[in-house]
Amino acid sequence: MNKIPPYLQPGDTVGILCTARYVNTEQLQPAINLFESWGLKVKLGATVGQEWHIFGGNDDLRAQNLSDFFNDPEIKAIVCARGGYGTVRMIDKIDFSGLERTPKWLVGFSDVTVLHSHINSMFEIPTLHASMPVVIDNKTPEAIDSLRKALFGEEISYSFKIDSPFTRKGSAEAVVVGGNLSLLYAIQNSVSEIDVYGKILFIEEVEEWLYNIDRMFWNLKRSGKLQHLAGLIIGGFTQLQDNEIPFGMSYEEIVWEKVKDYDYPVCFGFPAGHFADNRAIKLGEKAILRVGEHVSFMQRA
Repeated sequence: MNKIPPYLQPGDTVGILCTARYVNTEQLQPAINLFESWGLKVKLGATVGQEWHIFGGNDDLRAQNLSDFFNDPEIKAIVCARGGYGTVRMIDKIDFSGLERTPKWLVGFSDVTVLHSHINSMFEIPTLHASMPVVIDNKTPEAIDSLRKALFGEEISYSFKIDSPFTRKGSAEAVVVGGNLSLLYAIQNSVSEIDVYGKILFIEEVEEWLYNIDRMFWNLKRSGKLQHLAGLIIGGFTQLQDNEIPFGMSYEEIVWEKVKDYDYPVCFGFPAGHFADNRAIKLGEKAILRVGEHVSFMQRA
């Protein structure tokens, strides 16, 4: 049984910290202003403004900061400042006992996929795949409002017209899991690996080589990860790279080649990922997905 964290109320405190790359207070000011406009208080972590190589402090500091926020009764939601790389370096140093005792929303995407997967699979606590503070001022009003709705316990629902020939119609009502493809690939066969059986799998990616996308999807197929899904949602695959001699397949063709023989609904172009219209998704929570002439996605509070 999922342990759904309490939704936020005006006057609650959100904590912002670094689990991966470095960020300073000035970069966070737009997000601080946004959260305060929603009636929330903001507490900055010890990692904000700290710099160790490309990271927001060394691995021990980043792990300790997150552990402290899990144990802090004042903080009702934890927002990762940015992604990049670094969460997998310290995941095994984190004390999750505070989160187990008192579930709270953890927010982020990209490199934060490591935490989403670990928390969803190990503790059956939902998390929130959504925009992060360092890029919040570049997001669409719809993306920002979806974050607010998800945090405050309002229904989130999206509908968009299909703009891809590689789509399979159908419907599914199941738990959503997933995140960034490279990170899902990196944590396979570890304690943080997600269970995808009977789930709706969401995947997005950025700045990846087409041949590497192909390699990672072959791994998902050969390891059985794509066989027993309830549905597949492909979000943004942006700023992709190719060699001088072209790979010869688009990312859609790469994915479709691996899933065409199954029977669950598949959609491309979902509004979540490394772009302005990054809509919130509650990972580890049920959703209703319908793929027809349009795609609809809904998660109730």
